[in-house]
Amino acid sequence: MGFVEPIRDCVKIELVKRILKRNGMRDYLLFLIGINSGLRISDILKLKVKDVADVDYIELKEKKTGKYRKIPITASFGTPLCEYIYGKSPNEWLFTSQRGEKPITRIQAYRIISNACIKAGITEKIGTHTLRKTFGYHFYKKTKDVALLQSILNHSTPSVTLRYIGINQDIIDSNLKDFSL
Repeated sequence: MGFVEPIRDCVKIELVKRILKRNGMRDYLLFLIGINSGLRISDILKLKVKDVADVDYIELKEKKTGKYRKIPITASFGTPLCEYIYGKSPNEWLFTSQRGEKPITRIQAYRIISNACIKAGITEKIGTHTLRKTFGYHFYKKTKDVALLQSILNHSTPSVTLRYIGINQDIIDSNLKDFSL
């Protein structure tokens, strides 16, 4: 898959949301949690209904780092999440595959996200990690707090975080655009 980009355009994010909502609440909610939590897709896909029902936080041990994470269930995805899990069994996977009693795979999550982004006219390189990078990019643009974002994403340095979310490239592009000798 290689290096993927965040979705920088908020209008395109809204278009992807509408496209995914037409596909169904599962796909829509997968996207909402991804872009509003900063969680990796591997951690999102292992969630069960009991992990998000009647709680204020998603609490988990990250698969990649083994570190404990506590993510607030915010207004941005809390209401659709409550609607989605209503009547579901606590032990049911949050993102159940249509083929059985297992969660969707990372490959299926990629297809869901990629197809919606293509329909939305997004031409940047997209992958499941795009959700996490989109969260990071917009969190930084809103807060300008690279230290807090570094902590949320569990990165080692601020420069890693800025490179990860594509801010370094944005700065380079804007400064070199009109540069001339």
